[in-house]
Amino acid sequence: MKTEYEKMIASEFYRPADPELRKLVQRSRDFQYRVNAEQDNSKRNALIKEWFGSTGEHLHMEQQVLCDYGVNIHVGEYFYANFNCTLLDVCPITIGDNAMLGPNCQLLTPLHPLAPTERNSGIEYGAPITIGDNFWAGGGVTILPGVTLGDNVVVGAGSVVTKSFGDNVVLAGNPARVIKEIEIKE
Repeated sequence: MKTEYEKMIASEFYRPADPELRKLVQRSRDFQYRVNAEQDNSKRNALIKEWFGSTGEHLHMEQQVLCDYGVNIHVGEYFYANFNCTLLDVCPITIGDNAMLGPNCQLLTPLHPLAPTERNSGIEYGAPITIGDNFWAGGGVTILPGVTLGDNVVVGAGSVVTKSFGDNVVLAGNPARVIKEIEIKE
């Protein structure tokens, strides 16, 4: 039988009040407090490396990093996040190398049942977010559950990404749509 954590990261219905999950949330809140209070960049980055599921060697996140668990976040080499980054990681959030997130970006994996009886029962579920290499999100970008973005994707400020897109595109709007193809020169 699966644990509630195993159900959660598999995008199945789970109960967030489960004691194992509450311990993981408390661990994350402890890291969140320490990371956001730390003024020394190298110490803050070391805490993030300990908090997250995996990171590249080179990363930097400005203060106000917010997430549910931390252990479900995986970022590659040369990851940068500006102020007020929210990563709700009930399902895995995986980001490739050379990614930049502008201020106030949100990557949100949680989902809730639409039917009020199910929603009020306390069950939840989610869908992972996967982003390729060379990603850039402008300020205030929101990426919703289940989105996969390819390599070399740019998302314009204030956009809401509701569906998946492939490589080499510029997205903008709400909902985000392709506004330009990126020509890659070898």
